[in-house]
Amino acid sequence: MYDIIVLGAGPAGSYLAHKAARLGYNVVVLERQARVGGKTCCTGIISKECHDMLAPDRSLTLRQASSANLFAPSGKSVRVHRDNIQAHIIDRPALDYTLATKAQEEGAQYLLSVNAKDISIGKGSVQVKASAHDRPQAFEARVVAITTGFGSKLPQRLGLGDINHFALGAQVEVASSGIDEVEVFLDQELAPGFFAWLVPTSGNKAKVGLLSQHSPHVYLEILLSKLQRQGKIIPAEADISHSGIPLKPLPKTYGDRVIVIGDAAGQVKPTTGGGIYYGLLCAEIAANTLHQAFMADDLSAKQLSRYQKEWHKRLGKELKIDYWARRFYEKLDNQQIDHIFHIIKSNGIHESILASPDVSFDWHSNVILDAIKHKSLQRVVQRFNIITPLTNSAAKRHRRKDE
Repeated sequence: MYDIIVLGAGPAGSYLAHKAARLGYNVVVLERQARVGGKTCCTGIISKECHDMLAPDRSLTLRQASSANLFAPSGKSVRVHRDNIQAHIIDRPALDYTLATKAQEEGAQYLLSVNAKDISIGKGSVQVKASAHDRPQAFEARVVAITTGFGSKLPQRLGLGDINHFALGAQVEVASSGIDEVEVFLDQELAPGFFAWLVPTSGNKAKVGLLSQHSPHVYLEILLSKLQRQGKIIPAEADISHSGIPLKPLPKTYGDRVIVIGDAAGQVKPTTGGGIYYGLLCAEIAANTLHQAFMADDLSAKQLSRYQKEWHKRLGKELKIDYWARRFYEKLDNQQIDHIFHIIKSNGIHESILASPDVSFDWHSNVILDAIKHKSLQRVVQRFNIITPLTNSAAKRHRRKDE
């Protein structure tokens, strides 16, 4: 019997496996794909903070970024820039492989082409029923960590709830022409409710993708045609990858002998859909929680509830404010987005925010709260009459300040 079964060999799963194996636990990672680091729908953009946490091999970094161009529906842009490196664009499949290798070096075992189908919780153990090379197989451990990524029904079957607000993503790698900065497109006709991107990687390659509420592949084809007409990418047949991105956390991320981490738990930035860094942070919290539970010989839901308390303490406020901002953006039309761009650029709001020491690639709540403090933007919100918990609370703070 294993100490810990980890379901999924993505960054969060392998990071947990590495931490737990280093502490001396008998860990097995079950990965449904035939190899670690297979096809993913991920831009591979991580912050310097996340990069330093991982301390990966330098060869994994395809490009460093300190700036980006944000485009309004009209085509007008705002360039955001800081003097120091803000992000690393990494080889995501290679990152997955590297993290898995590090976990194996600590003693974690990896079994590939094993698809977990069901989980049964017993008094003294947990059993994972799986399909391995088209044959049924069962694995037993003291506890299971679900790090399968978004879309697994296992948490719901265990009574932990479901994530009902999510985005759909589509991305493709293409040949680019003279693009050396990240480009982000805010256009409700191009990516309804969300945004699209063009991310240069290495050489003349780039990743083009978007998030939308439905039919992302259809909008991606429109985006590709637009970028081709602008001469930014070179036409070619390409393999499109798809994914679902959770926008709200799972209601409950723990139970008797079970813990849920990363995208499977909805630990993802609602503003950008990025989940690598938050998944790693929560994997570290999970490793510490499980260690304490093993030491106490208590893997009950009550004991493991400390995990959710800790990650809520670290990420709860951030996820809530980011979600409110996401909901606000979803209600804007293109004319309103263009107007907000004009207000931001003409008043230099983006420059004043970037000058703040609180600006962070991973922590967006301070940027959002700083932005809505500007009277010019508050007048725009009042004019559009778009009310969300975020704008409502901002208005209340503004009234209190005036009083």
